[in-house]
Amino acid sequence: MRNTTVGGQAVIEGVMMRGQSGIATAVRNPEGNIVVNHDYSVPLSKKHKVLSWPLIRGAVALIDSMKIGIKSLNWSASIFGEDEEPSRFDKFLKDKFGEKGEKIIETITMIFSLSLSILLFFVVPTLITGLLRNYDLPHLGLNAIEAVIRLSIFLGYLYGISKMKDIYRVFQYHGAEHKVIICYENELDLTVENARSCTRFHERCGTNFMFLVMAVSIIVFSFTGWTSPLMRIVTRILLLPLISGITYEILRWLGRTKGPIQKIVAYPGMMLQRLTTKEPLDDMLEVSIRALKEAEGLV
Repeated sequence: MRNTTVGGQAVIEGVMMRGQSGIATAVRNPEGNIVVNHDYSVPLSKKHKVLSWPLIRGAVALIDSMKIGIKSLNWSASIFGEDEEPSRFDKFLKDKFGEKGEKIIETITMIFSLSLSILLFFVVPTLITGLLRNYDLPHLGLNAIEAVIRLSIFLGYLYGISKMKDIYRVFQYHGAEHKVIICYENELDLTVENARSCTRFHERCGTNFMFLVMAVSIIVFSFTGWTSPLMRIVTRILLLPLISGITYEILRWLGRTKGPIQKIVAYPGMMLQRLTTKEPLDDMLEVSIRALKEAEGLV
């Protein structure tokens, strides 16, 4: 079994892989050819030692992953939108800030995505549960109701987007990413046939991370009281770095060791991958193999 921390993400008609030789995003363009973009960005945790400490590195890795993911998505989208006119806002930023305009757009997108996630999965469940405070329910009961609402919104969101046609193809590439990484970890030759035989479910998947964030937040939030809804929301937002830090360490533990306890912890997230990954086509596996080889310096 090869010990590796290679990871990736599905993008539009392709896959991004992050390995020892940097970040490689491979996409099959409209002409049917595989095009690759290299990014040698150094993770924040490697720039500053303190950011690589346990618990701290989880929140840093989350921001880093979002930043790289959005950049890779934007690049893949550009492959299919070269003939489209940029929006007035894009033109304004590029005219005003030059090359920095693209980074500003990426930062705005990241902030918006993170804010939307916090609103949907943390603020809304808290506000809904807060309406029940007048019924003199115990704190344990309120925490349980909030947890059910949060998980229901999360599962409903995943199920809803999994039914969208365009997202389905992205989820197929997500499956291709997993299969190729598992093929590589099992020290098999990186061929379509070998990758096809591998499972599409992986312990270090972002879906596992999202579910574990929900689970860890339920435990952490149970230690906080029910005061005003505003204070409750502020407390939850302030605790998110700690929650992501704990979750990251659990995910690392799941990736390093195998055993019955690890299987139990990983099981819910692995089952959710039935929604977020789909069986890929052979040409999708080819793209994923190319991305991994480029990221690991195998070409």
